Amino acid sequence: MKIYTRTGDGGETSLLTGGRVVKDHPRIEVYGTLDELNSLLGLLLAEPIPAGASGQLEKVQSTLFSMGAALADAEGRFARDPTEWAAEPIERWIDDMDGELEPLKSFILPGGSRAAAIAHMARTVCRRAERCAIAAGREPGGIPDGILVYLNRLSDGLFVLARWLNAHSGVAERRWPAADTPSPRRQKG
Repeated sequence: MKIYTRTGDGGETSLLTGGRVVKDHPRIEVYGTLDELNSLLGLLLAEPIPAGASGQLEKVQSTLFSMGAALADAEGRFARDPTEWAAEPIERWIDDMDGELEPLKSFILPGGSRAAAIAHMARTVCRRAERCAIAAGREPGGIPDGILVYLNRLSDGLFVLARWLNAHSGVAERRWPAADTPSPRRQKG
């Protein structure tokens, strides 16, 4: 099987169940962004991170792949189990990580350890995937149930993961505004 087909050279691509759409179609935007997110998670998995986090991220990668396949099936020809992208496992993961962290009392700036910085980047791509999914949901056929909830929860999970990775690597979070920067309210007066 050849990797290149030349069928997309004119700016169109095929959906899984047939039919062709332009490459910037909202449905393609969603699963293209999911692919980007999945690749970022692959980059994060190349970092030395605790085993519990890597196992969870591998599950997320598989889920994102299933979502992409469901989105490529615009006509719903293939049966999908929406529990594949249930939010509850992500919520449990968030609660487990959050239980090990200091309570969040201010905004934090993205960064810290390299792994945490990648998790923050993945969080922003996940938010973009969510926005793309909303746009695709307005198209005929919409999007499968549960995808928006999963992406919303996953972006929260990636935020907490970034904090957790920094804590596990002993890297302090950078708060915004910085502790030594007077807030606008303190400056008045």
